[in-house]
Amino acid sequence: MTLRRVLFQMHWFLGITAGFVLALMGVTGAAMAFEDEIMAALSPGVVTLAPLPSGAGDAARLSPDALVRAASAQRGGKRVQDLTIARDPTLAAQVRFAAQKGQRGGERSYIDPRTGLLLGTATGAGVFRTIENLHRWLALPGGRNGIGSQLTGLSALALVFFAVSGLYLRWPRHPLDWRAWFVLDLRKTGRNLYRALHAVIGGWVLVFYLLSAATGLWWSYDWYQRGARYMLTGTTERPERGGREGRAPGGRRGDRGEVAEESRPIAPAWAGFQRSEGARFDRVTITVPQGPAPVTMRMVPIGARSDRMTDELRFDARSGALTKAERYADRGVGETIATSIYPLHTGAFFGMPGRIALFLTSLTMPLFTITGLLLYLGRRRTKRALAAVAVPGSADNGGADRTGVLVVHASQTGSAERLARLSAAAFPGAAIRPLATVSPAGLRDAGTVLFVVATYGEGDAPDTARAFERRVMAAPADLDGVRYAVLALGDREYPDYCAFGQRVDAWLHASGAQRLFDRIELDAADADGERQWQQQLHAIGADPAQPDWQPADYAAWPLVARTWLNPESPGAPMYRVELGIPAGTRWAPGAIAEIEPRHDPARVARFLADCGIVDDGRVAVALARATLPDPATFEAGGRDPLVLPPLAHREYSVASLPESGRVELLVRQCPAADGGLGIGSGWLTEVASIGDPIGIRLRANPGFATPPDPATPLVLIGNGTGLAGLMAHLRERARTGGASAWLLYGERSSASDRPLAAELDALHAAGTLERIDRAFSRDAGCGRYVQALVAEQADRMLDWANRGAAIYVCGSLVGMAGAVDAELRIILGDDRVEAMSEAGLYRRDIY
Repeated sequence: MTLRRVLFQMHWFLGITAGFVLALMGVTGAAMAFEDEIMAALSPGVVTLAPLPSGAGDAARLSPDALVRAASAQRGGKRVQDLTIARDPTLAAQVRFAAQKGQRGGERSYIDPRTGLLLGTATGAGVFRTIENLHRWLALPGGRNGIGSQLTGLSALALVFFAVSGLYLRWPRHPLDWRAWFVLDLRKTGRNLYRALHAVIGGWVLVFYLLSAATGLWWSYDWYQRGARYMLTGTTERPERGGREGRAPGGRRGDRGEVAEESRPIAPAWAGFQRSEGARFDRVTITVPQGPAPVTMRMVPIGARSDRMTDELRFDARSGALTKAERYADRGVGETIATSIYPLHTGAFFGMPGRIALFLTSLTMPLFTITGLLLYLGRRRTKRALAAVAVPGSADNGGADRTGVLVVHASQTGSAERLARLSAAAFPGAAIRPLATVSPAGLRDAGTVLFVVATYGEGDAPDTARAFERRVMAAPADLDGVRYAVLALGDREYPDYCAFGQRVDAWLHASGAQRLFDRIELDAADADGERQWQQQLHAIGADPAQPDWQPADYAAWPLVARTWLNPESPGAPMYRVELGIPAGTRWAPGAIAEIEPRHDPARVARFLADCGIVDDGRVAVALARATLPDPATFEAGGRDPLVLPPLAHREYSVASLPESGRVELLVRQCPAADGGLGIGSGWLTEVASIGDPIGIRLRANPGFATPPDPATPLVLIGNGTGLAGLMAHLRERARTGGASAWLLYGERSSASDRPLAAELDALHAAGTLERIDRAFSRDAGCGRYVQALVAEQADRMLDWANRGAAIYVCGSLVGMAGAVDAELRIILGDDRVEAMSEAGLYRRDIY
């Protein structure tokens, strides 16, 4: 397992466990970001006071000693531990009383600095304490030493891992392009949108999350705090300062409820403070002294970005002289950081912009939990779909040392592997292997190889196939004799749609392998693409009885006409089949008609007789649309004939345009193994009666769409019923006008195999068809196929290509399509044919 895959699995596993804790921590952290401002807004008369009368000044405010005495008196003589005074006269002062025995912290209260009246706590203080408990230890028993603190600590560690692993997994193909990192495309939908939100916004908040996690761990683990402090300051000892980290002066902890010496007056120290600091302070916290201890004051200077950027001052309690000053501005970088962990955690270290940034990024934390969960559930659905498709029984033989069909897959989420399993199941004895495990020698041994490969991210190979692309696909290999087809999975919402599948196709072609049919590109969960791939597999020998992988809903349109086009032909009969359409039905040239076939009643009757089943009026009707198993197997299995899988659809090129009011198909009768007609061709040409409803579904075929510019000349090449797909383009050109076309067409006999000859002659006379060339393989005077026409007209073909013509090929995959492609590459050059294909000037509809 690669490092990338290991990180990916760990990222997902932690995301669905720690992610919920982090979401809660993010929301609660955001709620506390502006706690003081919120409580002040909710508590007029408690946190904020009415302005002083004009000219009243500081004289209207009580001295610190008076405030301490008033507060203590209102609490039955309880000792005041510290007093906080704000310079702003509209802000209440705050007092903190010494904790009673067994209490964790002392009571806090706002106090009116003018009257000494205790104002109580701010509105919402209890709510914010609950929020803080949730944030720090999930409000679980044990507080900092309980299981909740361990969970939040582990989640903070997980957040560091998420940030680092996410950066690695997110790394774009073009890392120097800032758009790849930070541009969020909200036009995406579904899983693509979830992935974009997860990845792009993750890039926006990466630094902030690392900062939150690195500082949050300070309170989770003592070993982390000691190590970080040592790295920052060179010592593991905490600084002996007042407040939360230090001891109360006097040698005894003032918050333990122990008997302490009587508090001493603050007046001399306060006078000294006013002399030394003047108007420099914004807020100051005075530790109420006991005994001979100095008076310690922590001052927040005016303009400080946070209330932790304090100067610590000590004054002699008797004289008020300043005995020691530790200025925040004089601290080293390491000590500054070590004493500013909380402001760093909240963003206050960087002022109001930092607080806003941490607030917003904390709020986004649930986004990652939600989008990650949605992506996880999507992957689970894909995995379930994969598990529902059994691995073909021969998959364990490797397939590299045998002759037959080898199905190779490269899958990120399991979708490509699911289609690979279905593809292998369509060929008895086929093998299936991951792309990462095959070699050029193994591909040569297999002979026929089907590639089902997904594109991941920004045109990347799936994780399991990256090494194969790097090592094997770096240069062409010797794959002469290999026949292949590529099903490329991708998503059109990404600019590099199916890019890896395109690179695989190009590498195989450059290595000398021969395409069985053109690459099929599958857009996400595109049922049409799956059905097209399945139909192409049928054309190269897959089991035609295999049910549709993606069943579709069919409309019922009446059979209105059926014409035998080639009486007396040495080949099988060809029919023009016409279906009536509802008003307003539209399609474009190149469209495919998917027909729901039915069995010949005689075949159903033989099956019932062989199985010894008595028809009760329902069985034969149900079996007409069902895939019929071998009677011996069916009888032995004792299965219900009413629940057999439905027949797979049959595809036919649509020859008509909507303006005709009909869907016109060209259908050649094909023999079946039981001596009857093929299921699809028999149903359309013989079994169905005029007026009968035909199950049909029209499907767009972008790979065979008409050129967007009508000035583009058309070279149309085909054989047999392939004329249908070419006729749609000819009729569209005749309807709309534009450059002329050239038709090269092959059939059996010139005397009897000239389908739609009258219409073609009329198009020729009107100038829509500049030229018609026909080949008849059974005529003594001709005896050639349509590819021979291409070779004979090499100079003209080159001339039309030079004029910018688009070349369209429609007809049989076996024989014609490959031979025509080979002749075109001889005439035009391989590189030019590839370039025309990429530009949409070389299109094929082969079956």
